[in-house]
Amino acid sequence: MAAAAAEAAVSPVRFKSNYAVSRKIEPFYKGGRVQVLRQRGFMFCPCGTKLNVIDVETGALHSLQQDDEEDISSFALSPDDEILVTGSRALLLKQWDWRENKCVRTWKAVHIAPVASMAFDSTSTLLATGGCDSTIKIWDMIKQYCTHNLKGSSGVVHLVEFHPDISRLQLFSSSIDYKIRIWDLNSSKCVAMLDGHFSAVTSLAFADGNTLVSSGRDKICMVWDLKTRESKRTVPVYEVKLHFIYSFEILCLGHGILKVWEVATAACVYTQPVPFELKEEASERSLTQCMLVPERNEIVTVSVEHNIVFYDAQTLQLRKQLAGYNDEVLDVKFLGPGDSHIVVATNSPQLKVFELATSHCQILYGHTGVCAQLGCGWDKSLRVWRMNKDGRVICVAQGLGHAHGVGAVSCSRLKESFIVTSSQDCTIKIWNIPESLTSKAKAALISSPETLHAKVTERGHDKDINSVAVSPNDKLIATGSQDRLAKLWSCSDCSLLGVFTGHKRGIWCVQFSPVDQVLATSSADGTLKLWGLRDFSCLKTFEGHDASVLKIIFVSRGTQLLSSGSDGLLKLWTIKTNECVKTLDGHEDKIWGLHSNKQDDMVVTASSDSCVMLWKDVTEIEEKEAQAKQEEQIMKEQELSNLLHEKRYLKALGLAISLDRPHTVLMVVKGESTLKHLEENIVRLRKDQKEAVLTFLVTWNTNSRNCHEAQAVMETLLKHEAPDSLLQYSGIKSAVESLLPYTERHFQRLSRLLQASMFIDFMWQNMRLADVSQQEDVTL
Repeated sequence: MAAAAAEAAVSPVRFKSNYAVSRKIEPFYKGGRVQVLRQRGFMFCPCGTKLNVIDVETGALHSLQQDDEEDISSFALSPDDEILVTGSRALLLKQWDWRENKCVRTWKAVHIAPVASMAFDSTSTLLATGGCDSTIKIWDMIKQYCTHNLKGSSGVVHLVEFHPDISRLQLFSSSIDYKIRIWDLNSSKCVAMLDGHFSAVTSLAFADGNTLVSSGRDKICMVWDLKTRESKRTVPVYEVKLHFIYSFEILCLGHGILKVWEVATAACVYTQPVPFELKEEASERSLTQCMLVPERNEIVTVSVEHNIVFYDAQTLQLRKQLAGYNDEVLDVKFLGPGDSHIVVATNSPQLKVFELATSHCQILYGHTGVCAQLGCGWDKSLRVWRMNKDGRVICVAQGLGHAHGVGAVSCSRLKESFIVTSSQDCTIKIWNIPESLTSKAKAALISSPETLHAKVTERGHDKDINSVAVSPNDKLIATGSQDRLAKLWSCSDCSLLGVFTGHKRGIWCVQFSPVDQVLATSSADGTLKLWGLRDFSCLKTFEGHDASVLKIIFVSRGTQLLSSGSDGLLKLWTIKTNECVKTLDGHEDKIWGLHSNKQDDMVVTASSDSCVMLWKDVTEIEEKEAQAKQEEQIMKEQELSNLLHEKRYLKALGLAISLDRPHTVLMVVKGESTLKHLEENIVRLRKDQKEAVLTFLVTWNTNSRNCHEAQAVMETLLKHEAPDSLLQYSGIKSAVESLLPYTERHFQRLSRLLQASMFIDFMWQNMRLADVSQQEDVTL
């Protein structure tokens, strides 16, 4: 602490004033069929009402949003990667220019129930749609009309596929009766039914023009002769749930393992090797889809947990993995050299490690219960993970001993010598980390996780312990509990040193200051508190959250606090002034995870809304922008002064408008020598400038001294702008409503003035006549 304080004293602390979202990791796939472009590295994934287009290399995405706010039921991309069609539950089909994110055509699907499946022919000119209404429609995509209406299927048509030889004009389909129907498009009739599967048919592939291979959920693959329309061979693949067919070999996927079967001999010729740490977790990685992309030499698989994996088609080596849906995110931390990765805990037993540069996701298997925080889970276990030089994260140690789920964990700060855990069993455990794990050279040789043993166990609270923290000097431990108390413990023997009392509800988080002998706590009572470690007194209380404060961290070298609430808000606090500097609104639900990088210029947050956000400190950027804007303002004001001095009213008028100076604009208008010059200058203004002038003259018109200039400008606008054009002005309605009463008042005042002037003129004329008559009498 003393070293950190000395360092802080050397260089001045820059207080932060704002953070901005620099990146958002959000759900992009929640189930259904995905499709990969044949040439370029893009992938299409349905997600509710959106179809997301993912750049596989970077993980960047943009969405094609349905206007009708109905979920997408199916979609298809043409073989030439140009035509994209989506079908929604609103029974509409939409054709997209997916590169420009624009819908180019919408038409009714004609089906009386949502479209369940789609497929293009090999020429990209015909589209087949299979509906939940048991019918199949064929669409001519060039002439834009329905060419066929095929009836006769049983139930939902969940699979349609054109024969690759377009000269045959055949369509193959399957529905819930497990039969494969062959449709002749010349006669619009079903000419054959291939009956052999005992469960839903999941995929069709053509080995050549006369050989069809089908796969089903009945765990068999069937090879069909299309000339005789009989089954040539049945290949039982047993444990496999789904599979994909490639030439005369069958690529199968079951429990996340890829296998290759030879059709001729019905023998398994290759099985993908499974790493040691994944052998017990195969059931968690069951796959739902597999596709071959020959142009990219890739095999793509989709798991039941919405993870999409790309393999090399020749070696079956993993190339990349993307996580489509994280569900509720409970914790997040920066990881790796230069904070190049983030590790995420969700409401599943697996941890996910994201490489920020590429969005590649590594799934960490090991826990059997939900991980409430990183490294610990509801399976009562503690696991220690290490990132190797190649970026792969492996489990190097595990500890068992808690009677209930482990809810919080904290590591030593100086030497990685011990770990502290807390649990629902209300106990604290201190675990020694063996030297074999702290030495990178020795850790690299570990083939299976080592077993950790707790050196100290202490009952700490009467209710669940939500948070635990180790001090920067590794001498103290702080805990926060649902019993509304925070406690301070000695690291050496876990003896109680003091109790912090004052919160009115359970404490969610405790954090030591990096520079002072101070402890920060956050609570469900909506407050943050700072406590002195010597006398355990409350030094400061921060009020401003309207909901539970779930997480806090120190930033700006311990001079500021960043807190997250269950209402989805982040708040930045300056400790010295007790002031909330900024409130950040980005998440839609509870923010459970909050962590800052080593450089203290980035923050990552994780929420129950399934989103992980990276926030960048933009204080310095905003200060530079504000300074540049101020300098530009000074330059413009000087230029405006020069223009007014030189009586160059047209340029002065435009500049005064851009500077938002209504009074200066009024002075320019008054400075015009003639009404003609004013009219010419007003006409030359841009539309946005005229809108600004309209706003200004509404204010001028409220003052009788300036009403003449306001009416002159209004007259010019009415004379030279068509009514339809004026109606397009922003704020025109409120402007007219404000102008009418004051204009009427000015008119009445001028009318009274005119009447008074006419009366004076009448009196003057009468006085002159009387004077003249008197003079005439005197003359006579």
